[in-house]
Parts: sequence; structure tokens; C-alpha cells
Amino acid sequence: MVKVSLSSKFCCPAKVKRVIKMLKTFYQYLMTKRNPGSSDPIAEFANNAFYDQSFPKQLEDFESISKYLEENAEYLPSMTIFDEVWKQYQESE
Repeated sequence: MVKVSLSSKFCCPAKVKRVIKMLKTFYQYLMTKRNPGSSDPIAEFANNAFYDQSFPKQLEDFESISKYLEENAEYLPSMTIFDEVWKQYQESE
């Protein structure tokens, strides 16, 4: 995890928020989609990833995470769900 000093060069809260948001890993973003009572495919993906102790929590690149999911995530019925969440993750930065 990258550590950033939020010193005086960040003069306003909006800039600080933007820097913090940029440092969020895909896993951290995905965890914001958790909803244990939901049947929404994205929420189910997030819920299952939460219990996947091998999920690559620190990775931030599409190819590595995609490869992991294709090879290990039997709980993900379709990679299009991952693609959709990845797009949302990119747009959130």
C-alpha cells in the first residue's frame, strides 16, 4: 500500500479526497458494493470476494485481477460482472 503524506501542498479537502480515492484498490472499491441481503450480481460478487481469502486485495491492474478471477473465482458466474464493476471503478477515480 502506498503511503501519502497529506501535507500543506493539499490546500483543500476536495484535493485530499481525490488523492485518497485514487489510492483505493479494486478490492477496496468492490467492498463498497457489498450488500449481504441483495441478489444483485455485483453485490453477490462483492459478498463472495469478501469471503475469498485468496482474492488479490492489493492488485490494481485489470489483467492480473481478471486472470485470478478466471482461474479461481467459481463464485463469479460471468466475467461481464467483473467488467462492469471494473468500469465503475475506473470512473470513480
